[in-house]
Amino acid sequence: MEQEIPIFWVRGLPILLDLHLAPLYGVKTKRLNEQVRRNAARFPEDFVFRISQKEWDELVAKCDQFGKALHSSALPTAFTEQGALMASTVLRSGQAIQMSIYIVRAFVRMREAMSANEVILRRLAEIDRTLLVHDEGLRDLYQKLLPLLEPGPEPEKRKIGF
Repeated sequence: MEQEIPIFWVRGLPILLDLHLAPLYGVKTKRLNEQVRRNAARFPEDFVFRISQKEWDELVAKCDQFGKALHSSALPTAFTEQGALMASTVLRSGQAIQMSIYIVRAFVRMREAMSANEVILRRLAEIDRTLLVHDEGLRDLYQKLLPLLEPGPEPEKRKIGF
């Protein structure tokens, strides 16, 4: 059974938090962050960054998946897709290799879903434009038919008599 990986959006980027990534690689969060610090040259700011207090408060308000991390004094580290994959290169466990494959698949599924949404949104916009054109045509037709629907003047009655 596949485990769900919680992917959050922070600073406009899909990210994994260290507290969720470390167990996937079979290491403690402290060990993961230690390896990131030791290999800092492999982790530029667009791969890994520290969550700000404001960002953390927003995540906590939206989600209830943080358990013991809520009581930690240290703010979590955020890993982008590239950072999560780079972490597998500095962690030497077999589980890290397997989980890097799993993470790639999770991000690919997310991209596919986003792509499908874009296609649907484009199609809806196209339908909306078509409906607007049809609305104008129907409005014109209604305006032309309206006079025909109004009762005309009463026809003159023929007078009977001599």
